[in-house]
Amino acid sequence: MDISRRGRRSRHLTFRTCGTLLVTAGLLITGCSSGSSTAGASMTSLSHAVPAELAPYYGQKLSWHACGVPGFQCASMKVPLDYAKPGGGDIKLAVARKQATKKSGRLGSLLVNPGGPGGSAIGYLQSYAALGYPAEVRARYDMVAVDPRGVARSEPVTCLDGKRMDAYTQTDMTPDDERETEAVRTAFKEFAAGCRAHSAKVLPHVSTVEAARDMDVLRAALGDDKLSYVGASYGTFLGATYAGLYPERVGRLVLDGAMDPALPARRMNQDQTAGFETAFQSFAKDCVTRDEECPLGTESPQDAGKRLKAFFAELDRKPLAVGGSDRRLGEALATTGVIAAMYDEAGWPQLRDALTSAMKNKDGSGLLALSDGYYERDGDGKYANLMFANAAVNCLDLPPAFDSPADVRKALPDFEKASPVFGEGLAWSSLNCAYWPVRATGGPHRIEAKGAAPIVVAGTTRDPATPYRWARALASQLSSGRLLTYDGDGHTAYGRGSDCVDSTINAYLLKGTAPEDGKRCS
Repeated sequence: MDISRRGRRSRHLTFRTCGTLLVTAGLLITGCSSGSSTAGASMTSLSHAVPAELAPYYGQKLSWHACGVPGFQCASMKVPLDYAKPGGGDIKLAVARKQATKKSGRLGSLLVNPGGPGGSAIGYLQSYAALGYPAEVRARYDMVAVDPRGVARSEPVTCLDGKRMDAYTQTDMTPDDERETEAVRTAFKEFAAGCRAHSAKVLPHVSTVEAARDMDVLRAALGDDKLSYVGASYGTFLGATYAGLYPERVGRLVLDGAMDPALPARRMNQDQTAGFETAFQSFAKDCVTRDEECPLGTESPQDAGKRLKAFFAELDRKPLAVGGSDRRLGEALATTGVIAAMYDEAGWPQLRDALTSAMKNKDGSGLLALSDGYYERDGDGKYANLMFANAAVNCLDLPPAFDSPADVRKALPDFEKASPVFGEGLAWSSLNCAYWPVRATGGPHRIEAKGAAPIVVAGTTRDPATPYRWARALASQLSSGRLLTYDGDGHTAYGRGSDCVDSTINAYLLKGTAPEDGKRCS
């Protein structure tokens, strides 16, 4: 299983993580360039003036051309590989846009990012945002996306081929003895070695700080004085980082499904583990009321959790066959499949069906399909870049949660308390960055963004991947943060069916009317 430390947007993009199942939530660097940081410090903003050595990047003109999906335009943008050494080489970032549908009343560009880290912002724009965002928002903004460095179309990090990734995603994350523990360690080492072998040039330069600096170059290239932005999940950390670096250039920022940059990796992963447990309890509470439709029984959510854990243990001993394939469904892939469905309650019926097929009919194809979607594995056995970029960003942004298997074992009681169902596997997944070939350049820190215009921070009370407490924490750190609470299930709030949330964010994006801090919606 592989759920990395960062949250991923689930509705309009499949989610992911970084370890073997946990979207690891590593955070960033304090200060303005790749370098060491002090835990607990506050991020320092950059100078208002553009340094002379960066002027060619800020002054570049984007050459737009038709691409792929009708109505979209694409371009490439140059940025320095290393902002500390702007003359040391460039990398190209892919940019896409869909222009505002009205010529009058245009408000500028609205940059969007779906999270990850590792999610393709261009893919998100073309598949959802440019069509699914409210018509009045699309009418007045050019909808814009850039794939961050190391992601998808922008100098993508690559690590393992399809066969080796298949083996990696099946690694047993609940080791029973030293042999299985060594297998976990070996899997993480081989993954890291693959990334180093195939992506040595870009690997030290995919931090969130560098991606945020790229966003400011894009802002200038688009001709906008200030940045307007909607970021979901990890995208909130990217947006908050931008605000911390360039508070005077903040336009209208929406940070939906927020992360807390002040947390170290272990606490981040433990909080996320508790978030998945909360989401599972909501699923189980619904499931047990459905009589024969619920494969986990009809007694109580707690009993449903025990049944699921027992099923995982059974798969650990004897993986299930998958019809029409030579693949097997073991505990790791099954756990990933269940967690994938936790991001959105709309996925609960599919999960019930998949669990019924696996538990009653011994057919693992439904859970395997959920897992493959999470990992972005296609029918030919090829994996998208998402999991590679996810690990690369996370392991650069924060020091590892654990340094050794012994550290994981000591922490197991805390993780299993956070989630009796998922705790053990997510604890072991948190070991992945211990073997990363590039030393972390970031650390836990506060982001205050003093002087920034009002920033809307949205949090969902039962969010599995970015627990609600993180939204409260980020809103309290930001000097101009306005907390918007959605009392509900699933990952993120905007565009999930709450008229209250949507109208509040739309009013902010279109009129600049920020909600009162602490507003609640359902």
